Amino acid sequence: MTKDLTTGKIMPILVKFTVPLVLGNLFQLTYNAVDSIIVGHFVGKEALAAVGICNPVSTLMILFLNGLCMGASILMGIQYGARDYKTLHRQISTTMLSGVVFSVFLTLICVIFAVPILRLLQVDPSILEMTKEYLRIIFWGLVFTFLYNFFSSTLRALGDSSSPLYFLIISAVLNVFGDLFFVVVLKAGCNGCAVSTVLSEALCCLFCVIYIQKKVPILRLGKKWLVFDASLLKRTIAYGWAMQQATVQLGKIGIQAIVNTMGVSVAAAFAVVNRIDDFAYTPEQNIAHAMTALMAQNKGAGKKDRMREGFRCGFILEVIYGSLVLIICYVFARPLMMLFVKDEEVIGHGVIYLQLISLMYILPGITNALQGFFRGIGDLKVTLISSFTNMGVRVLAATPMVFLWGFGIEALPYSYLAGWIGMLLVEAPLLIKIYRKK
Repeated sequence: MTKDLTTGKIMPILVKFTVPLVLGNLFQLTYNAVDSIIVGHFVGKEALAAVGICNPVSTLMILFLNGLCMGASILMGIQYGARDYKTLHRQISTTMLSGVVFSVFLTLICVIFAVPILRLLQVDPSILEMTKEYLRIIFWGLVFTFLYNFFSSTLRALGDSSSPLYFLIISAVLNVFGDLFFVVVLKAGCNGCAVSTVLSEALCCLFCVIYIQKKVPILRLGKKWLVFDASLLKRTIAYGWAMQQATVQLGKIGIQAIVNTMGVSVAAAFAVVNRIDDFAYTPEQNIAHAMTALMAQNKGAGKKDRMREGFRCGFILEVIYGSLVLIICYVFARPLMMLFVKDEEVIGHGVIYLQLISLMYILPGITNALQGFFRGIGDLKVTLISSFTNMGVRVLAATPMVFLWGFGIEALPYSYLAGWIGMLLVEAPLLIKIYRKK
């Protein structure tokens, strides 16, 4: 059900809105992690490395489309807060139509050019073929991924963060059983994980459509689903959220290319830690998304005091969460690695990486709070520039550490630290300037 975020106490609203986002993403990460766990235990480290290598490539395309949804959701939140339902309906249909077209286009590009993309990433020749097959299967389901993200972002913009969670729980359960069936029973290798993922995402998308038709009157657009407004699409793209998402993932792909030069064991360890890091880092993003939704609706309603209070409460939540996850990931680094893989060389690399990166988790908590603030006030140019700075500094710092100074996997967390510091140097002065003005 939709919810008005322009009234009521801020902290309880923010927590109540954030919890379903966190749980939803944790379930999504769980069924992504299940792929790695099952492949790592039942197939081998080569297949695990293949799955990990494909992740940043597929995530780049998914985040580009999800960025379109998120940029549109900010506008939807403002329109919903201002009760401008006519524009809201055009915004929804325009986002859906353009996203479907983009997703089909990206699917064709990535299926056709899968091998050149993987060679550009310096993929080890011994795992190139299985990596290519896995990547192509994943991309055939890209349109389902977009549609789910579109419906979820739209519902969140209207104040409903709970419903997408229920669909994702069902999808996660189906994916787990699908992985076990295709990989363990049918012996389909990492390709079985890819097929299971696509099928579960398609079902998740179907559940969203059925729910909206039955329970969300404001989204029963009928023939209005075919309305396309070029000016609204231009405005959505101008928000730069899609470009920001793409920038972040391009930086990760640059890091992945560096990692691939270190051998299959390091690539496998990197893949595992990325799965664990996703669990640790995603709730920080969810808190920021909740801040954005609350601030966008209140901006539309003209309630600036609630926007400021929303930022303050979100910042507190980010720092508390970052401190807790730091302790958990540092203390339990080895047991967490052993959940995914049995190879001692891979575990050793992973423990070093995870313990170092965990010491820095408060920094992304702070940067996510600032990102949520700037998105909430509609200034996505700042978030784009700061994200570009973060990822650019990471790649620039990691390159000499690995190729000139002989660092191993520990070069990655050090480069991340440099990136987060660069991001704060961009955002913090602008935040202070805005607060002094308003």
